[in-house]
Amino acid sequence: MNDFNIKKKLFIIYVFCVIIPLVLTDSIILYILFDAEKKEQRYEFENLANAVKYNLEYTFEEVVKEMNDVYVNSEINSFLNEEYKNGYAFFAASVEFSRKAPLNMPGGYNISNVVIYADNDTIVNGGHFYRLSEAENAEWYRRYLESGKGLTFVSYYVGKSDMSALSMRRLSLVRRLDYFKKDSCEKILRVDLDYNRMLRELVQISYGNRVYVCQGDRILFSNGEHSGSREDFHTLTGEESVAYKSSFEMYGQEIDVLILKSQSSVFQNLEKHVRLIIFLVVANLLLPVIMVSMVNRSFTRRLWELSAAFEQIQEGTLQGIENARGKDEIGTLMRNYNRMAKKMNDLILHVYKNRLEKQEIELARQNAELLALHSQINPHFLFNVLESIRMRSLIQGEEVTAGMIEKLAILERQNINWASDHVRMAEEMSFVEAYLELQQYRFGNRLRYEIDLPADCADYYIPKLTLTTFVENACVHGMEKKTSTCWIYVRVYLKGPLLYIEIEDTGSGMEEAAVEKMNESMRNCTIDDIKENEHIGIINACLRLKRISGGNVQFSLESEEGVGTFMTIRVESDYLQMKE
Repeated sequence: MNDFNIKKKLFIIYVFCVIIPLVLTDSIILYILFDAEKKEQRYEFENLANAVKYNLEYTFEEVVKEMNDVYVNSEINSFLNEEYKNGYAFFAASVEFSRKAPLNMPGGYNISNVVIYADNDTIVNGGHFYRLSEAENAEWYRRYLESGKGLTFVSYYVGKSDMSALSMRRLSLVRRLDYFKKDSCEKILRVDLDYNRMLRELVQISYGNRVYVCQGDRILFSNGEHSGSREDFHTLTGEESVAYKSSFEMYGQEIDVLILKSQSSVFQNLEKHVRLIIFLVVANLLLPVIMVSMVNRSFTRRLWELSAAFEQIQEGTLQGIENARGKDEIGTLMRNYNRMAKKMNDLILHVYKNRLEKQEIELARQNAELLALHSQINPHFLFNVLESIRMRSLIQGEEVTAGMIEKLAILERQNINWASDHVRMAEEMSFVEAYLELQQYRFGNRLRYEIDLPADCADYYIPKLTLTTFVENACVHGMEKKTSTCWIYVRVYLKGPLLYIEIEDTGSGMEEAAVEKMNESMRNCTIDDIKENEHIGIINACLRLKRISGGNVQFSLESEEGVGTFMTIRVESDYLQMKE
């Protein structure tokens, strides 16, 4: 390989490391797409079959519920057992029965007809009641007897001669009325379902797929061909291309839901991924050629420049490469050559630069000392001025202004006095109260607050201004955007080994995304976040609480827009014991 030029080496890399692997990976991707399409299609078929099954079961169950009411109806049983003298007596009795207990099934919108057959020769055929002898030669009765079930459904075709003006398919639920065991009269209840309505519901469910609902070889429903309700039931020919089959039992009959293969194959469904396939082809062929050309150009040009520079060294000249570009190994070689050519100048410049940096550090140290002296003078001067203004206000009778100045002085003294970073909970809570009282001068009746600090929590130590920082955040962000009265609750209590600190406000609240971001910032904050995070005070307080507790502290923020914000801090109380 050392004897090949770079162009040939790159071509070898392109063939063996790009073309061949990409052909393999593209084949795998196409296989994955093909397999995913098949699984997605099967999943759709399974959902469709379940929907058809649920719809049929729901329809039949609703009808069976209505049939159960007839099954246990003693009035119907007595009416059919009665021996009538003549046809007129039966007619009068049927009118009276219809007036008292009409045989109309409530909610039976899937029912087209209800008929009861009784082995009673005094019954006159018509309406809802027929003699059982009228059903003995009927197909539905024969199928019912063959099933051997007390309750089942039958499918059959009714011609014009079978007490019907029109030929049509029928699905009927048939049940023997034998609830009253002592009856000598045999009774059969037949409920005819609305076939056309059930067919329409199947068409609505199918979403364009060809679906057969079959009882054995008989096609009960179809949303395509064989769907004419006036024709006799069709049977399966065995030539149907079935994509999915689901079977279940319903009232003693085996039902099959067949979903036929659609005209569009899986390969045709992959057309929706044609853009992805085109992109893969372009990315696998065109982009690698362009990249190889660019890499080749990057190598050869800079290597030639580097070779020319070394030839100048052999001629006794030492000049740098003007355009030392690139961050790769060749670029590094070019820059190293330039550093070698300018070594002496770089050493002189480096010594001078170090001396200049030392001078700047010394100057910065002197400025810091001056600022420290100023920081000692400024607070003393500020407190004297505030006290003078407060006394002047008291002399003038401006007690409200004097109170504000007094609270401000308390805040400033606490803020400036950093002899220790830790204060008692009672002191921190008095500072919080002073801050809230000062805010009441600003917001008036719009701000209400309540502070709860039990005596057993007053002597625990926390970092200074941490609790105040959270209260300030609740006051500023929760209060300023709300026009109605806002309450701020500050509670501290012990619960087992944990000390709980709760800050709650009824302010404007926060968006869900902002709450999640804030919780993440508090739980995972570091010292670097203070430079980047917008909630510097909150992050500062969280870091100091983590430091005093060795990381054994938990923060939780909950908020709802227009309702308010609830902040909870849980820390092990052992870390907050009194300090010497």
